[in-house]
Amino acid sequence: MESLNTDPSKAETIDPNAQLTTAILQTYGDLSMVQTYRSYMYAFTQQLMGCWNTTNYGGRHTLDNNEMSHIWTSFYPIAIKNLVDAEHRTANVEEKVNINAAVTIYKVYLMSILTDIYGDIPYSEAGRGYIDGISTPKYDTQESIYFSFFDELKSAVTRMDESKDRITGDVIFKGNIAQWIKFANSLRLRFAMRISEVAPQKAQQEFEDVLTEGGSIINNISDNALIAYIDKAFSFGQESNTDYRGNSLSQLLFGNDPANNPSYICSTFFNELNKKGDPRTFRIARFYYDGLMSPTSSDNRVDLTDEMIDKNITFQPRDPGAFSWEPWPTGYDSDILKAMQANNPSINYSVDRETEPKLSSNFLKGNNPGVIITSAEVKFLLSEAKLKGWNVEGDIYTLYKAAIRDAMDFLTDSYSCEPVSEEEFEKYIATNNFGYTNEQKKESINTQAWILHFTNPIECWSNLRRSGYPRLKSPEEYGYGQFLTGGVNIPLRLCYPVLESSYNKENYQKALDRMGGENSWHTPVWWDK
Repeated sequence: MESLNTDPSKAETIDPNAQLTTAILQTYGDLSMVQTYRSYMYAFTQQLMGCWNTTNYGGRHTLDNNEMSHIWTSFYPIAIKNLVDAEHRTANVEEKVNINAAVTIYKVYLMSILTDIYGDIPYSEAGRGYIDGISTPKYDTQESIYFSFFDELKSAVTRMDESKDRITGDVIFKGNIAQWIKFANSLRLRFAMRISEVAPQKAQQEFEDVLTEGGSIINNISDNALIAYIDKAFSFGQESNTDYRGNSLSQLLFGNDPANNPSYICSTFFNELNKKGDPRTFRIARFYYDGLMSPTSSDNRVDLTDEMIDKNITFQPRDPGAFSWEPWPTGYDSDILKAMQANNPSINYSVDRETEPKLSSNFLKGNNPGVIITSAEVKFLLSEAKLKGWNVEGDIYTLYKAAIRDAMDFLTDSYSCEPVSEEEFEKYIATNNFGYTNEQKKESINTQAWILHFTNPIECWSNLRRSGYPRLKSPEEYGYGQFLTGGVNIPLRLCYPVLESSYNKENYQKALDRMGGENSWHTPVWWDK
């Protein structure tokens, strides 16, 4: 019966490099999974608002277990299972030390996403069903998980050896060992800052250890940890959930009906940029007439931005909790559209809703990078660490300024946005005060990090909760309190999938008991103080 029950189309072993590739590409390439970013994270950070998904779920605090569970139910059975398996099979194998270290580093990164979203999660026993027969893994505390992160990253760095095996199928660093080491060390800085309010001594020790041990870190744009995707055709069929080669987050932001469901910029985000004269304002936000846009391409969008600026038209971004039609925006008389109407009288052009800022087409392409960590983020971390009095070289303000410059250059380098000139940059820096007190400086650093992390929604939400900046108002304060069925306060975590209460009931309940007995999204995670 053995030959009869053996599927000849299945491999007996899997190349761990292929398993790494799958896990990396799934990060932003899994269409079903990144829906959670659009539905909840972008609303909680108040960067997008207006399209149905973002407003209905996150903007109006609507609890939906299916929407909240996508990341859990996608990462664990695919990326985490593959990485744990690859790590297990390459452990202590001399000719596979580099791939072993790489899968460890990436496992830690993906696990950080899971724990930052949900809190206590299966970690030490996760993905070991085939290896150890564990079908009901325990939920480790977030504190123990984070402490393990530091140990695992440090160990992975020490294992890497330029003279040993080559990492193939690496769609981040193309197998560059030195870059993987910088990536691991930079994650240690991020994680140290994450726990800095709840475990300050451990945080300072870990942060300083990276620097004093001479560990190289991501310190310029060429070092950025970005996942390379291809510009494959957008589609919303079942195959899109398993074909990870394109950036599915960009696809979702483009929308399955872009003429009626584009990505609108939230007033909180737009006003922060526009009112402070940020040169990134109209590189990120544009005003489009989308009546001619096809379902698969943004090529036919009519850009009205410059005309609106010249005519001094009032911009009307959506407030937290509002759909794109609440209230219906006032249109204006567009010379561009009138000329198009004259050339093609059969088309009825309208600008009834074009005064709402929308996400620039630069960010709606399938080959947009998947953002993991950048030099700008690392410099913001160094600046805040220096502000805390940790042993960091450099000046707080100099690091802060360099981080903003990197953040602006990142948009050009990765999204083909128009370069920000030195004159624009210096004018912006000169007209926006860094702050005088330490708290004001902390606010400036983390508000800038919030802007930077626009294309990295989970890190944006995590850093916002950790730092407390920028201060966000509940949609209730904008007049939408009657719609907030999940509570007026902005949620602090996502709830565990409801099926965990059946399939892993004992361990699930232990985790809930540590949180006061409720699977509530208003219970903060361990590091959120």
